[in-house]
Order: sequence, then C-alpha cells, then structure tokens
Amino acid sequence: MASLKLPEIVPSPNQDTERLRNAFQGLGTDEKELILVLGHRNAQQRKEIKETYQKLYNESLIDRLQSELSGDFRNAIVLWTYDPPERDAKYARDALKARRKGIKQLQILVEIACASTPNHLMAVRQAYCSLFDCSLEEDIITSVSQPLTKILVGLVSSYRHNEVTVNLDVAKSEAEKLHEAINNKQLDDDHIVWILSTRNVFQLRETFASYKQLYGNTFEEDINNCGKGDLASLLNVVVWCLDCPEKHFAKVVRDSIVGLGTDEDSLNRAIVTRAEIDLLKVRFEYTNMYKSSLDDDVIGDTSGDYMEFLLTLLGKGPKGD
Repeated sequence: MASLKLPEIVPSPNQDTERLRNAFQGLGTDEKELILVLGHRNAQQRKEIKETYQKLYNESLIDRLQSELSGDFRNAIVLWTYDPPERDAKYARDALKARRKGIKQLQILVEIACASTPNHLMAVRQAYCSLFDCSLEEDIITSVSQPLTKILVGLVSSYRHNEVTVNLDVAKSEAEKLHEAINNKQLDDDHIVWILSTRNVFQLRETFASYKQLYGNTFEEDINNCGKGDLASLLNVVVWCLDCPEKHFAKVVRDSIVGLGTDEDSLNRAIVTRAEIDLLKVRFEYTNMYKSSLDDDVIGDTSGDYMEFLLTLLGKGPKGD
C-alpha cells in the first residue's frame, strides 16, 4: 500500500513545470512549492515533468535541484525525482563502489532484487548497463568476494513469476532441501541459491511456512544457528525482503534513527523507494515492531524542509494541488 497522496485533479506537466520554474526564480528558492508539486506526483508524472522542463528551458530539472538546494533535503528530493530504475541502478553502483562493502551496503542489492517486481529489477539492470557501460552482474563479480557473489548474482539475474501460484508439494520438498543444506552448514549450497533466486515470492512464503511446520524453527532462525558471518546476515536480509519486505524496511528506518545521529542516507532510501509501493505497511510494521510511531520518530530526528518532505512521502498533510 503506497503512502503517496496525489491531488484529485493532477495539473498538466506544463503547469507543474511552470510552478517549479517560478519556485527557482527571485531571491531564494520556494522549497514549499517544490514539496507541493514533486511530493504529490507519481513516477510517471515526475518523468513527464522532467521531460517538459528539459524541453521548455533546455535545462535538467535534476541539475537545477542540485544547484538550488542543499543538505539532506536536496539529497532526498533529488532521489525522489529520478526515475525509479535509474535511482536503484545508482544505489547499486554506489553500494558496489563503496570502500567497505559490508552487509549495510550489500543489502541494497538484495532490496532491489527481492523487494521489487520482476519488471522493475529488469529495468534496473537495463538502466545499470546504460549508465555504467557494464552489467550489474559483472560489477558484483569484480567487487564482491565469494561466497556472497554467488547468492547476489543469482538474485539479480533472476526473473521471477509474478502471479499468485503456489504448489504445496513443491514447498514441502524445497523446505526439506533448505533444511538439508542447513544441516550440512552449507549456506551457499546450490539448492539455497536456486530456490531463493528463482521461486516467486508466494511460493517462497509457503516454503518458509512449511519449513517452520516441519522443523519447529524458522528458516531464518536456523540460518543464524549456522553462524554469524556476512553470508548468514545477507541471507537473513534475503528472507526478510522476500517474506515481508515491509518489516525489513521498518528495520532500516529504525536502524537509521537509533543511537547517536541519524543515518539520513538509509532513512531516505527506505522512505523514498517505498512511498509508491508499501510505505503504509512499513508504518504499520514499524509501530508493531517498535511500539513507536514512524511519523513521530521521523519528526524527532529531522527538521525543516527535509522533515516536511519525508512526512509528505509518508502521506501526512494535504494532497497538494
């Protein structure tokens, strides 16, 4: 369930473009107007606004936002304005080029592969090739060490069936295969990689339920019993993103605001990338998991236009016009 609020009557791209242009004129920038326009338009509408802006003013809207704004607000609204596949391709590239590629970085690849539709993942891979002149798989192989490479390449290369089809016998059989690999302490077993990379999410959820019914523990619990290394941590993210992505992103938000300071990059990623998908569910899971309001915690850890923009994506306030 998306949290994004659209106006009842959406203005034309020309009208929105003129409003944005006026917001950039004069002394200072009208940040409130930028939030009212961009914060209440879906991906297709934002794309049309960007194309119209380029055509009318011979200037990139993204470049103009970069030059007019600053700080966390600029970062968030620029991420929002990108086309989602291009945005995720850039996220993947940054994760793979990070000096230290721990679970915090590599989980971004898992989110793209496991918490997105098959068509979106395909679009991200195409955008990655177009932007960086190589495939996402190639960069994973050259940037990430085994055994993490094996599972990540399998995940990003997959194209899952996206219909609600479940075979209970297959679920039971594949739960047994997962358990056998766990017993052998082979977290990179071919069966684990193949099952997690190819089955549709509805089939996998039934497999995870069968695993629990057959063996008492959840698959995630038994992964943890095998060890505490990077592969176990990464597989836990895979299971969360496949089984209940809203719980994973609730945790991303929570981790970004607890402790000293705020991890704005992670906070932005969770809110910006899920606002058109399931951010209402993320808010619900956040409250259920942490007995706290996601909205209130965002208010407590952010301020100014940055806070107002995040709250807009969270579905707070008016629908815009």
